[in-house]
Amino acid sequence: VTDVNGNSSTCTTTVTVEDNVAPDAVCVAPFTVQLDASGNASITAADIDGGSTDACGVASISIDQTDFTCADVGDNTITLTVTDVNGNSSTCTTTVTVEDSVPPAISCPMSLVVENDPGECGAMVTFADASAVDACGIASIVQTVGPASGSIFPIGDTLIEYTATDVNGNMSVCSFTITVNDTEFPVAVCQDITVELDPVTGMAMISPMDIDIINGH
Repeated sequence: VTDVNGNSSTCTTTVTVEDNVAPDAVCVAPFTVQLDASGNASITAADIDGGSTDACGVASISIDQTDFTCADVGDNTITLTVTDVNGNSSTCTTTVTVEDSVPPAISCPMSLVVENDPGECGAMVTFADASAVDACGIASIVQTVGPASGSIFPIGDTLIEYTATDVNGNMSVCSFTITVNDTEFPVAVCQDITVELDPVTGMAMISPMDIDIINGH
């Protein structure tokens, strides 16, 4: 401070500058993540950050959930926290939809080749059910094509198909074949017959039906 006659003196004080302005937290639009075959998925804070800013600088970003399992299938509200270099923070939220699109792993029995049952034009065949596994769980395993185990299967090839459905509606199909071979020889039964020669030609004719005792006369 200087007076009108040129005399001066000084003093000092302290000015403290504070930053009390929270950063601008910006979240991305809702998006979807897929579970892997083991039933897991993960995201990072960078996946949620849509360009958060602060005049003095952003120190850190974090989210309240990074890992997802089968229990999280559906919509999940995720919170992003942005902290600036002076300790101010703000939050925003977005929706992460977790989907399970991995079908179950299904396994059918091996194809079977059997002989016909004695006296039957077919065979009674039994077989094990298909099996299936899925990270999120199996809802059902159903035979969708072919006769049930324990049925009489006709000669030839019959397709058997199973469908497995997991708890989230994904499906897998497997199939195998039941082959029934006719290995039983027919029983030939003959009968004696008497035929008269034609008086003009001196010949007579017979057919297999005349000899077959089942169909003969």
